[in-house]
Parts: sequence; C-alpha cells; structure tokens
Amino acid sequence: MIRVVLKTVIYLILTIASVTGRIHKLLLLDDERHYVELTTFGFFQGGILDVRMVNFMLPSSVPRGEYGFTLDRTVNDAINPYLESHSDTCFLKDVDSIGITPQHTAIVFLKLDFANMRLNITCNGEVSALHLYQNRSMIPIDRIKRQSQYMFINRRKRSVDSKSVNAAPQCSYANLQITKATRNGFDYYNTSFAMLVASQKEEGLYNLYFHNCPHPGKTAVTPVNTVIEIYESNNGDNFLSAGEMPLPALYSMMSMIFFLSAGFWTFILRTSKHPVYRIHIIMCVLVYLKALSLAFHGINYHFIQTRGEHVTAWAILYYITHLLKGAVLFVTIVLVGTGWNFIKHILADRDKKLFMIVIPLQVVANVAEIIIAESEEGAAEHNAWRGIFILVDLICCGAILFPVVWSIRHLQDASSTDGKAAINLLKLKLFRHFYIMVVCYIYFTRIIISLLKITVPFQYSWIDEMFRETATFVFFVMTGYKFRPAAANPYFTANHADDDETEVLSEIGVLDGVTRISNRSDKRREDMQPLMQETGYNSD
Repeated sequence: MIRVVLKTVIYLILTIASVTGRIHKLLLLDDERHYVELTTFGFFQGGILDVRMVNFMLPSSVPRGEYGFTLDRTVNDAINPYLESHSDTCFLKDVDSIGITPQHTAIVFLKLDFANMRLNITCNGEVSALHLYQNRSMIPIDRIKRQSQYMFINRRKRSVDSKSVNAAPQCSYANLQITKATRNGFDYYNTSFAMLVASQKEEGLYNLYFHNCPHPGKTAVTPVNTVIEIYESNNGDNFLSAGEMPLPALYSMMSMIFFLSAGFWTFILRTSKHPVYRIHIIMCVLVYLKALSLAFHGINYHFIQTRGEHVTAWAILYYITHLLKGAVLFVTIVLVGTGWNFIKHILADRDKKLFMIVIPLQVVANVAEIIIAESEEGAAEHNAWRGIFILVDLICCGAILFPVVWSIRHLQDASSTDGKAAINLLKLKLFRHFYIMVVCYIYFTRIIISLLKITVPFQYSWIDEMFRETATFVFFVMTGYKFRPAAANPYFTANHADDDETEVLSEIGVLDGVTRISNRSDKRREDMQPLMQETGYNSD
C-alpha cells in the first residue's frame, strides 16, 4: 500500500509540476463559473504583478456576456464580502455600488471591451496612484527618469454638486490594448496588464479574480476557454508573497530543533536502564520524519523564493516525508490511546477497525493537501480538494480521540474489579492528561491557525505556520515526557502482584506514610481516597 501511495504522489507532482511556484499558468476549458479566484499575493514596495490572457476564445455567432478582472487590495486574508454578496450576480456591473471597508481598501476593475478592442480600467477606493503597464517589460528600470513609459492614473474628484457630495471619489478612466485573431469561425483575443507597487501606501494583499457575466437578459453564462499566465514577484528577485518570506528560515530552524530533539530522544532510549518498548521507537521515527519533512519544505520554499518554481526532486522528497510523517503521527496517537504495550499487547478488533479507517483517511488527507499545494488556486478542482481535505482531516482528528476514551473507560472499570485500583487510577490520570493534550493539539493546529490566517496583517501571515510548528513541538515534548521509559511511569507498569503495586506507588510518593496491613477492601479504599479524589474517580 505504501508503494502505491508513493507512486501516486510522484505521479501527481510530475503531472502538475508546470503550475507550481509563483509563476502560474491556468488553463480554463469550458469553464462556467461566475468568477474564478486566480491568485492571492502580498506585495511590498517594488512588487510586480504581470497578467496575460492568451487565446480567449469566443464563437463569432454567440451573444457575448461581460468579462473582466477585478484586483482588490486587503489587509489580511479574510473572506471577501463583495464576492459573497455577488456570487450569483455580475460583479462587474456594480462598480459604483461597491462599498469600501477598512479590510478592503481598494478595488480595480478591468473590463474587456471587445467592440473597441480595449481593456477599460476603473477603480474604487483608496487608489491615489495606480501604476499600470501593458506588460512588465514596459516597466522602467528607473521609474523617475522614464515616467513617459507607464500609465499614471490619478484619482480625480467629482464635481461638487448635490448629486456627488456623498459619492466616493473615482479613479480616472484608462484603457489598455486588446488584440484579436479569427481562426475556424472562432475569435481569439489576447491582452495583458502589469502593475507596479511603487510606494509603501500601495502595499497590501492583492486578490485577482476573473469574472464571467451572462449576456443581458440571459441567466446562463457562456463557457470560457482561455489560458491565463500570472507572474508575481517582490523586489524583482523574490517570488514569495510578503507573508511567506520568513518561511524558508522558519522551516530550517524548526527542522534543526526537531533533529536535536530526535537525537536527544535517541540518546535517552539507548542509555535508559528501564525497558524500551516499540512505541518509543515509533515516537523516535516520527520526530526524525518531522525534522526531514521540515528540512525539505524549507529547501523547496528556498527554490520558490529564488526561481519562482520548485525543484521537482526536492518537492517529491518533501511530500513523501510529509505523507509518512502524517501517517506515523496518527498511528502513534492511536497506539498510545489504545494502551498498546501496557494495557494489552494485542490490539482488539475495534482498534484494528479504527486503524483501517484512520490510516486510509489520513493518506487521502495528505494526497488532497498535495493536490491543493500543486494545483492552481483558480483551478476548478482546487476548492473541491480543499473541502475534501478539511472534511477528512476533521474526521481523523475526531477518530483518534476514541481510543483514548475507550482506555479511560477500561481503566475506570478495572479500578474497581481487578484489585489493582491504585495503579489503574494512576494510569487513568495519565490518560486524562493525554486526552487533554490531544484535544489542545487539534484545537491549536486547526481552529486557532484558521483564526490567525484571517486576522493577522498580510505581512505577518507566517505567524500561523510558526504557531503550528511550535504547538506541534510542544505536543511532541509533552508526549515524550509523559510516556518516557521510567520505572515510575504508570503507562508501562504491569499488573503482576500486590508487591509490584506497592513498589510503584511508593516510588512516586502516592503511598507515602501508608502502611500496608491487610488486603481488606475497606482499608484499601481508605488508603487510596486522596488519589481517587484527584482523578475524579467514583465507583458508585
């Protein structure tokens, strides 16, 4: 099965490698969506956005709708309220009615005018100066000396009258060229535009959309066939978005931390005088896989930063280690949660069934994540796979809690039936701690991360990745500490004899000052009363 999964990963990367990185090439074939999310990119001063629409095909005899682009600037990656409210209508027809919010400070409309063969440009909001060109080759190296080669669109104020006092100031109208060619009864249109972020005031998170509006009087849109090429860069030689620039260093640093932690864990296992179980070896493998995954991820981002696209070999290594890491992580949590190696040495049927569910789902989630990362943001399957990933990941996160709950119930029952209540109560306390740890890990790496993405400013979007990796590291450290090889660790304490129970409890100080006189149940219950109160245990 692992071999099949690895072959699938390599095939996916090789087949869609041409659309990776920050130099995009999106192919739209018979696309009937009202709008297409082309790209989202954070620009600093000196950033360049270059968009080319190639071979936009329309039948000569079919009534044409309205087509165009919108480019809006935001302060963070929150939900776009305009598209949510215009999902079933034509966004291009409501230029004057679009309101500006503190989160969405500017919108630029670029409408395709086939009758006059031009790309009409208008803007709404805080666009004091828009630096647009036909393509990026026309952007002057020294913009101050060669101002005549670019289009400098200044915002003009409307006439002060009773109708326009409350109106928002609009940008001056401008246009760019569209070319046309006719072949086999079809019209093919080509156009392009490039934007330069020339000042700090123009910095922000830019979202580019393509809109397909139906012909007036009709509800159905005309299927679109075209190729859209997008080039994005910051300062000319950095192809990462503003919030992604620290990621190569972040991944490299976290990789070193995990490597050091894995080495320390290996040292503990090799020098431990206490029994080392297979679960400890699996934990060690997990940390090494995590370190390798982060190292390859950092290298992959480095090449995207410098070249605009990744190197396929490094991308394959990253995705393979990332997939294995994800599978081993969930396997480890399930094994620890089922009490493997200490409550039972053989997995029960329900535990095996859980593995048969969780592992394939986790593989599906990782494959979906790979497709999301490798496919274009505007591709039709991109959002579908994103939904699949979120759903499957949530199912896996919920499923791994079941074995912990089962073990807690098992220990609660065993505490009052097998005569080993003290040790079982210690194990119960440990499992409750582990349950809280798993819940917190899921909460921080799923919910909190999502909230950070839509709240932090665009240039600090790397914080959510730092938060994710930090939470993962803390979870690994706490799990390793809780289940380390040690004589006093109740996780690996076998239920052999009453003397073993007394020895373990004495080592951890639970029975300090308690003298074992008899085996009567009432005396045993009296001695363990403080521990039972601490764990919240109640046999009634």
